[in-house]
Amino acid sequence: DVQLQASGGGLVQAGGSLRLSCTAAGFSFDDYAMGWFRQAPGKEREGVSCIHSSNGGTYYADSVNGRFTISSDTAKNTVYLQMNSLKPEDTAVYYCAVATYYYCSNFRTRASLDAMDFWGKGTLVTVSS
Repeated sequence: DVQLQASGGGLVQAGGSLRLSCTAAGFSFDDYAMGWFRQAPGKEREGVSCIHSSNGGTYYADSVNGRFTISSDTAKNTVYLQMNSLKPEDTAVYYCAVATYYYCSNFRTRASLDAMDFWGKGTLVTVSS
């Protein structure tokens, strides 16, 4: 079974930084898009960032572009999300997810939620003002 293990959430003051990690176990695909969604209280889950396994293409939501950086270690099946200049509106549960044979650009669509093959349990990020 494929399992995604996310970690790195926590409480941070506005302007601070956190780094999320997501490791895929039991995963042997070569072509996949792996990234992060988030869901704030009372809001829909949205795509935040993605990186592609083979072409290295990335996606960032407009709200995080320039502040968040996604990277990967394919040998470890691990994706990282470095979050800088955090804002209170970044407060949410962050979920990592993987879709095989999928483009990162699709993370901007609501349809991407149904397209993910595997989801990890969320990790809570709380940014205080």
